Amino acid sequence: MTLALGADERLVPAREGRFELRERASRFLGIALACGSSSSASETLSRWRREFHDASHVAFAWRIGPPDRLVARSSDAGEPSGSAGKPIALAIESAALSDVLVGVVRWFGGTKLGTGGLARAYRTAAAGALAAAGSRVEADTRIVRVSCPWSRIGDLRRLVRPPEVAIVSETFAEEAAVRLAVFRSRVPALAAALEEARLPYAIERGEDPGPDSRG
Repeated sequence: MTLALGADERLVPAREGRFELRERASRFLGIALACGSSSSASETLSRWRREFHDASHVAFAWRIGPPDRLVARSSDAGEPSGSAGKPIALAIESAALSDVLVGVVRWFGGTKLGTGGLARAYRTAAAGALAAAGSRVEADTRIVRVSCPWSRIGDLRRLVRPPEVAIVSETFAEEAAVRLAVFRSRVPALAAALEEARLPYAIERGEDPGPDSRG
């Protein structure tokens, strides 16, 4: 059964997943985890290269961001062109996940697998890691900060409509400072309602996934 997702929702990994495969004495270790930006993905890849410094290759692919701002990248990491990064990317696409980084670490066992054999091994290891990671629904939201006099707190709370508009935190001083998590598509409507109610607000900038690049 296919899960119906809203315009602001997408599937992301629920946890880190790992899967190991042996093919003609070569060992493949697939790792899949949630990742929210290209800079975070690069940092994780650097850590994996240090951790698995004895490996022959650390191929990878990532897919980050909502559909209209999707960032994707893959790398064969020295394997024959198209035999590692692309199969990993295809496994991610098949799993329908976003905000995900998948790496497949290979230790060469002395027997060449050929381009087709490599592609199958990399995709199998990636798909196994993604299955182990599972999935959960995450919404593309923006944080909206609202300053509200105590006499107007009821007006503000009438605009709250979970899950599209939900209260994240409230700070109580001379005025109430309320942080709202708002589905991205609902931000313009909420902004218009706040302006009509004459309630000062600011939209916090989220982390950008980073520049799109493939290779």
